[in-house]
Amino acid sequence: MKRSSSNNNNSCTRSHSLYLAIGILWSVCCTLATSAAVNENQSTQRYLHNVAVGSGSNSERLQQMLKGVGAAEINWPQRAKPQVTDVKTELAKLNTTYVYQNSWPANNVKLGAVTAVSFDKAGNVVIFHRVDRIWDQTTFNTANVYQERNRGPIKENTVLGLEPDSGQVLYEWGKNFFYLPHGLSTDPEDNVWVTDVAMHQVFKFSPRGEGGKPLLTLGTAFHSGNGPNKFCKPTAVAVLNNGDFFVADGYCNARIIKYTKEGEQILVWGQNSFSGYSYDVAPANFFAIPHALTLVPELELLCAADRENGRVQCFYSNSGTFHSQYHSPLIGDRLFSMAYTPAAGGQLVIVNGPTAELGVSSPQDHNEVHGFVMSMRTKQLVSKFGPNNLQFENPHDVAVTEDGNTIYVAELSPKRIHKFVHKSLAKPMSLSATKQISKSDMSVTASDVDATRTRHHPSGKAIMVASMMLLFAGSTFVLALIMARRRKRGCLPFGTHNRRHAWEKTEGFKLGGLLDRNGFEKLDQNASDEEHDPETTTLSQFA
Repeated sequence: MKRSSSNNNNSCTRSHSLYLAIGILWSVCCTLATSAAVNENQSTQRYLHNVAVGSGSNSERLQQMLKGVGAAEINWPQRAKPQVTDVKTELAKLNTTYVYQNSWPANNVKLGAVTAVSFDKAGNVVIFHRVDRIWDQTTFNTANVYQERNRGPIKENTVLGLEPDSGQVLYEWGKNFFYLPHGLSTDPEDNVWVTDVAMHQVFKFSPRGEGGKPLLTLGTAFHSGNGPNKFCKPTAVAVLNNGDFFVADGYCNARIIKYTKEGEQILVWGQNSFSGYSYDVAPANFFAIPHALTLVPELELLCAADRENGRVQCFYSNSGTFHSQYHSPLIGDRLFSMAYTPAAGGQLVIVNGPTAELGVSSPQDHNEVHGFVMSMRTKQLVSKFGPNNLQFENPHDVAVTEDGNTIYVAELSPKRIHKFVHKSLAKPMSLSATKQISKSDMSVTASDVDATRTRHHPSGKAIMVASMMLLFAGSTFVLALIMARRRKRGCLPFGTHNRRHAWEKTEGFKLGGLLDRNGFEKLDQNASDEEHDPETTTLSQFA
């Protein structure tokens, strides 16, 4: 009896030690998870580390990165006194008029960072993606020379045509040609225009890339410049019905150039700035990265996303003369892309980006990354949208159908192409789909990981949270099993022996019996282990 009692006590002691060890382990893991979450949230707010406008050598480095030539002196006008706006409250008031299509595109569509989205003549969704390439602080030197040319062109197809309903790949092309894709658009004849920021070039291809070789090439491969035949990291192209076209020579030269159908220069306007301000009246012909272009045919306008000034600037397409500006404090000081639809009297569909702590950016400013719909008549925001009514992380481009019913958003990280349908046309979701979304509405990236692991990749934060949940579930299961066995032996935790609760003496509920059954399903540990790309922490990758 003494040996039995001694063994029992030793067993209890070991059990108590195990409880304590598991508790300490769980506390440490929770602390690490919290720390990781904080670090990630902080890093996503920065796209260029340790650089601030007007800070000596750092300022010079920034100017070198942004400009292909020396920066001109800018006499900025007095900034208008901003209206006092409770951004968080006003954002909450905006309606959500578009429904996220969570299961689009098809699961077998594997993507790299998606940089551009457009439509071909048949209405298919055409996207441009970087496959395995990432743009970070080491990709270019201060002279804007691409540093990874030795890797050769991307070996896989970079242009995909997706069926708009199913999201299946209908056609693909563009392998063994591009180095760092950026902008893509199609013209009225279904030709495809693309820009490559590594090559500093603009290309025109036949419909669906037929032939594999460009019909027209502008710029000198891997040599940047600001002359009539050179670009420096060009960002986008827009083509008029008569074949004339515009190029946004965005990152370094901050200008817009108009060409004839044959590629002869007609007009050029725009100067570089990096103020971080958004003015009520735009300083004439100044940009802080013209990042995307869209046409407004009814008004004969060309509009540009003035990225770091957080605004859309519109110009007369025949002369390049400034026409109007569109900005809202709810959008913030970074605006990555916009697309025009004549619906509802003319609207701009806009995607912004996370606030950058650079120059005049204020850490206390409230910034939410959404898609927005703005009326061109009133210059007021009509609605907002995002994945499952939440925020994007790094949206890069947007396209909208002519009737305004469907919107597509290209995102760098997570590597996604999103689809949204106007709520008046959206099909009601099944109960199971609704439950699935409700379980994941706190983490967009984690919710879109599917069993095949071929498309959506969770962020590092999502992986950490999932790991903690699995660890907690496993720890709880082990503790419950040990406690059940201790009770059978007459040993309960925390030094209490040979004492059983009244309900365990009956034939009712017994935890040990429950654990002995085969009613528990095996926890799914098939989660993606792919880490969050470093793109969200540099200037270049918001490219």
